Amino acid sequence: MYAHHQRLDTEEVQELRREGGRYLKELREARGLSQRQLAALVGTEYYTFISQLETGRGRIPPDRYRAWAEALDIDVRQFVQTLMRFYDPLTYAILFGPERGGDAGRGGPRGTTGQAG
Repeated sequence: MYAHHQRLDTEEVQELRREGGRYLKELREARGLSQRQLAALVGTEYYTFISQLETGRGRIPPDRYRAWAEALDIDVRQFVQTLMRFYDPLTYAILFGPERGGDAGRGGPRGTTGQAG
């Protein structure tokens, strides 16, 4: 079973999580919310979960992304894209990183990749 492990150095993953936590904290503070208030808005029973996320010791469950985006008053796509940079940098790089070689890798007609077969 796939456990969604990143093939990145553990320290690199930890630093990305800390950066993600700082991002979440900045959004919360910009809204003028306390950790308790945000916890209530996103349906988290314990405000300490917010603290853990803000210090990089956890991840927002994907099924809660929409609730978080609404609570933080940010577009859900922008929110998830930014989180992906911290939570899943390999996928983020594939989806949003610089393109190489023009349209290479983009889906062509009927889902082809434009490669000769």
